[in-house]
Amino acid sequence: MFAARQDQGIVFYDGVCGLCDRWVRFILKRDKHRTLRFAPLQGEAAKTRKDLPAELRTVVLVVRPGTVNEQTFMRSDAALRLLDHVGGFWRILSWLRIVPRPIRDWVYDLIAQRRYRWFGKFESCPLPPPEWQDRFLP
Repeated sequence: MFAARQDQGIVFYDGVCGLCDRWVRFILKRDKHRTLRFAPLQGEAAKTRKDLPAELRTVVLVVRPGTVNEQTFMRSDAALRLLDHVGGFWRILSWLRIVPRPIRDWVYDLIAQRRYRWFGKFESCPLPPPEWQDRFLP
């Protein structure tokens, strides 16, 4: 069981990426206990963190932010932990963590390199629907 299920976490994502926007909406719809918050990597919340990558080609999950038990997960680790967090059928896919990380991250990077071409790119970060605005950090 992953810690994000009971403790709040922050998902940092590329705010202008069409795939990332779909991924965030997917997680929002399934985060039944509303334990996750979201912040674009281009935003103010991301700028205050020193542990985030400079490039925007990854999703980052920070579990228990601001505590001594804080953990940061990137790329395929973050994606698989998020699938486990939403549970249900999607938890089965989180079992892909048995695949060695270099292989998982290689596939992740292939998709990340092509995401704008395949899923589009926004001019600026889209605003979340009103019912989700309280879940987003600047």
